[in-house]
Amino acid sequence: MLINQITEKECYTILGRASIGRLGCCLNNQPYVVPIFFAYETGYVYAFSTLGQKIKWMRTNPEVCLEVDEIATDFQWASVIVSGRYQELVEPQYTKEHAHARALLSKRYRWWQTAAAERQLRSGDNIDPLFFRIRVDSITGLRAEHIESPAA
Repeated sequence: MLINQITEKECYTILGRASIGRLGCCLNNQPYVVPIFFAYETGYVYAFSTLGQKIKWMRTNPEVCLEVDEIATDFQWASVIVSGRYQELVEPQYTKEHAHARALLSKRYRWWQTAAAERQLRSGDNIDPLFFRIRVDSITGLRAEHIESPAA
């Protein structure tokens, strides 16, 4: 197996195809990683959540990362890491951005279901959606390729 760094352009292409990633945040030197549905558009990753641990942590420490994979086999995969800054899209201050996030995410199949259903099951109440975005500060990636051994 050969592992190589991929170009920034390739990283953005992979990010644009993906809809599920792992969001990493940190508070008081304690990391926290959770899966999220998202949509990427130049410069930003847009996501939906409900109020919980990750939102509380990101409000305190907005420096976050997002990891995305494309896995064909154990020996053929690509992995991209976005580092950036959390920004909550509260209304009325971010009404335009909030609507934009909703429009982008609504193109994804059942983008809202996991976060809303999980919270509703726990509380029994309707939950207000919380939209946020991550400003992309940097992006890096690796690709693994299977290399056949020459016949002996």
